Amino acid sequence: MTDSEFMDQAESLLQQLETACDRLNEQSDIDIDNQRVGGMVTLTFPNRSQLIVNLQKPLHEVWLAAQSGGYHFRFDGTAWQDTKGQGEFWQQFTSDAQRQFGGPLIFKL
Repeated sequence: MTDSEFMDQAESLLQQLETACDRLNEQSDIDIDNQRVGGMVTLTFPNRSQLIVNLQKPLHEVWLAAQSGGYHFRFDGTAWQDTKGQGEFWQQFTSDAQRQFGGPLIFKL
């Protein structure tokens, strides 16, 4: 994967994440604060816990920091897969978000 291809895929992932948060906030009384600074998106839940998604450009990876731990994902041509074989980004992200929020949340558009 070239740097340009990585950035296209990674930017698309971050945009999907921001759009999903905006949709959840608009369609319900859920209040998830999402802030983006460069290649990092920080989601803060009402209980003040956070999920952080950060681009690691030199490694062509997307990192997720959650209360359950840190995860590294690489794009396999179809989806962002955990580098240690623990699954796909949206599955892990949604699981951690629901755990930290304390209820059901659907992020994948």
